[in-house]
Amino acid sequence: MQFSLAAVAAAIAGASSSIAIIIGADAFVQPQYRGTTFATVAGRASRGGVGGGAAVGGGGCGRRRRRLLRLSSAADGDDDDEVAAIAAAIFGDDETSDGESTQREEGTGTTKAKAEGIDDDGTVKDEIEHEAEDPEEEEEFELILEAVPPASYSVTTLPDSGPAGVGSVHSLTINLGAPGHPDPIVIETGRIGRQAASAVTLTRGESVLYATASRDNNVRENVDFLPLSVEHQERFSSAGTTSGSFNKRDGRPGEHEILVCRLIDRPLRPLVDGGWRHDTQLLSWLLSYDGRRSCDVLAVTASAAALWLSDVPLRKPVAAAMVGYVDGTLVLNPTLEQMKHSRLDLTVAGTKDAVLMIEGAADFLPESLMVEAVAFGHEAVKVQCEGLEELGRAVGRDKKLDTIRSPPEGLQEAIDELYAAEVDELWGGELSKEEQSSRQSEISKGVARDMEERYPDEASALKSALKDLMSRRMFHRAKAHGKRIDGRALDEVRTIDSEAGLFPRVHGSALFTRGETQVVATATLGDSGMRQKIDKIGGMEMKRFYLQYTFPPSCVGETGRVGFPGRREVGHGNLAERALSPSLPTEDEFPYTIRVESLVTESNGSSSMASVCGGCLALMDAGVPVKSPIAGIAMGMLMGDNRGSDEDAIIVSDILGTEDALGTMDFKVAGDRRGITTFQLDIKCEGLTLKTMERALDQAKTGRLHILDEMEKALEGPRSELPATVPKVLKMKIGADSIGKVIGPGGRQIRALIEDFALSNINVEESGDVQISGLDMGQMEKAKEMIASLTSGAGGGGGRGGGRGPRPEYVGPEPKEGTTYSGKITGIHQFGVFLEILPGAEDGSTPGLEGLCHVSELHMERVRNCEGFIRGMNTETLEVVYLGKNKKGQHQLSRKALLEERGVKPRYGGEGGGRRITNGNDRPSSPTRAPEMSKEEIDVIAMAIENATTD
Repeated sequence: MQFSLAAVAAAIAGASSSIAIIIGADAFVQPQYRGTTFATVAGRASRGGVGGGAAVGGGGCGRRRRRLLRLSSAADGDDDDEVAAIAAAIFGDDETSDGESTQREEGTGTTKAKAEGIDDDGTVKDEIEHEAEDPEEEEEFELILEAVPPASYSVTTLPDSGPAGVGSVHSLTINLGAPGHPDPIVIETGRIGRQAASAVTLTRGESVLYATASRDNNVRENVDFLPLSVEHQERFSSAGTTSGSFNKRDGRPGEHEILVCRLIDRPLRPLVDGGWRHDTQLLSWLLSYDGRRSCDVLAVTASAAALWLSDVPLRKPVAAAMVGYVDGTLVLNPTLEQMKHSRLDLTVAGTKDAVLMIEGAADFLPESLMVEAVAFGHEAVKVQCEGLEELGRAVGRDKKLDTIRSPPEGLQEAIDELYAAEVDELWGGELSKEEQSSRQSEISKGVARDMEERYPDEASALKSALKDLMSRRMFHRAKAHGKRIDGRALDEVRTIDSEAGLFPRVHGSALFTRGETQVVATATLGDSGMRQKIDKIGGMEMKRFYLQYTFPPSCVGETGRVGFPGRREVGHGNLAERALSPSLPTEDEFPYTIRVESLVTESNGSSSMASVCGGCLALMDAGVPVKSPIAGIAMGMLMGDNRGSDEDAIIVSDILGTEDALGTMDFKVAGDRRGITTFQLDIKCEGLTLKTMERALDQAKTGRLHILDEMEKALEGPRSELPATVPKVLKMKIGADSIGKVIGPGGRQIRALIEDFALSNINVEESGDVQISGLDMGQMEKAKEMIASLTSGAGGGGGRGGGRGPRPEYVGPEPKEGTTYSGKITGIHQFGVFLEILPGAEDGSTPGLEGLCHVSELHMERVRNCEGFIRGMNTETLEVVYLGKNKKGQHQLSRKALLEERGVKPRYGGEGGGRRITNGNDRPSSPTRAPEMSKEEIDVIAMAIENATTD
């Protein structure tokens, strides 16, 4: 099938907003039309530099396809069928993405569109003209996974190749063998950080991490735990930016860095020899970040590699992998773009034999898929661990075992003989938490008193022996009698009591009590200005929903430090937040920012899952239309021997704090009646088999459904109305060129609007979306009218019924295109910087002339965080080139153009600071290069584009 160039030109000229889709169309032309004249022309045009092709899937082009068909219906001539066929070739002939379809009238040869926006005479309304230009329109994502080499690893050793020719450099190259993950993982040691016990660099693509393991020479006496500390830092310089802090230095770890530290610590701690008492420290830094994939799992693998290659007695190598679920396909270490469309975010860490740690969130996925995803991720873990074993043999460093003190011979047997009966009585199931704690303390003091003479200077060994006895007797009771230390059955959940609507002025509140664990949860609703701002290497993150968890010492009857949240609080809050997030409505459905606070008032096991339950009740009490209620439960595992197989392990539901401390597993699972939203697994043995994990998930589902039943007794669903204390939200849309009119010089205009109309806030987005919030809808409507008046150029309307006059305008000489101006910064936003390039009247009667330097025009390279970039420059003025007005009359400025004039070149090559080219080996954007276009083809396409852009 051949398409004439005239028909192609007609299609393009009739739909300027579709050029970005037509150009570069090879990627999504339907298979039966590939290789036709049209596909060739479109592809050549894209490679000829006319414009950038959109990387989208065919299904997401429905709206643009409809636009082509609508335009063809209004065209004159006999080419309607051909233009419609072109649209079908580009966008497919299936039903459009939002359910609308296009049909051809039988026997007429014309095309009709069954959508709004077409007048009776066949012309397209203005709303449709802007439809394809809407920057918020989402394209359907098409998963494309590149072919990769099979899973493999290789180790190389270069003698005398370290700095100054001293020492050997060892490197391990790993191909994971997973489609879509073409970049190998390269771990190198011997070149950097040679004074640490071990140091490695890990490279994947253009991301580079550096990790070290160090230990103190002296042994800590009288401690019965592993003195291990972990730190991780994502340096802003790794992404070519700097911290927004006053001294421009990366400061205390952010929330994400704390979570990564926990990911590193959890799988490594159980595998270090139990008698190791040297202070040990793992440090890792992200030194280079390519922005393509998350580096969290790389930090785990790099730190584990450093510890494995050191003399610290780690029993087995550990590695990690990330798994996503996109378009029904499990994807290993997905890209950030793929993760936007993934229903699963799973991190798996373990040895080549078993899983040690799981951390993940899901979009109501079934338990069976979770097990499949864990198995999928573990395959990548196996390859990495096998490679690390080989690297360890090449490095050849012996483990330090001479300082590990084994328990005195006969100690465990003596403890068992003297105290087994007392421990059995302790676990009899008739004591409360307070009584058990008191009795356990008495036994511990008795052991220290009675055994001190027989085993002097063995306080740590005595504690460990008593703990081992308590763990084994707990397992024996559950195995023999099916009962736990509080008298419950193995799968029994403690008594639940829930109450909603506790506090009169709070938007939403709930009290959730499960046994001796209790949480007071509150929900607060606000406008978009209440979003949590987090400065990250990828740019400023704006969180619409966040949950903050507080665990005061009083909840366990103790005293202690209160203040900045510790790592445990950050981790538990993040887990509960991810559990509730999939159930929340979209911002279009519910235009509020949501904050949940969880205050733990009593704790005896799994306060994080209680925070999920209490937080869900608080959300429903606030009237948030959640998709479904969410509940969480913590599962435990009891074993007779922590180093043995888990085949005989006993799974228990809703674990107590004591079961958590003496047991082997803490497996938290949250979700609704359909599926899972989050899960977290920590193991104290050498790993968990998938069969045991399936048992735990099945038992957790039973418990979760029971908890949901109990929660429904307090509140069946979201309240039908929002509380009176919740601020109302009003949304409107203005042109992007009118943003400056609403904000005003230095923000004076927007502050005046908020004050005059007694509003809570006005938030203006780069897209022109305006959100007005307040308690008085009448005043909000007046503010909306005022904003509409400002942006239409009609002047003021008056606040609070007052008589605000017309807004004064700039009076003075017009700027000249191409001229350099020194502009005063009057406003900084994520989308760009407002600058006053010409002054107003000296008496202040008229304002200066303002223009916008868009974020894309700030620098030669991509600016990820506009606010941080400007703060980092530490200046109040910028030199810019005046580009003129756009078609909407907005003054446009460019710092990038000035840098180009002065000969400044981007560090990474290419326009706008694209990907760094390394050794000239970057893969081309397309597999083959199209042949050159004929002069006739170039002239037709150029004419069509010129007509389209001037239409």
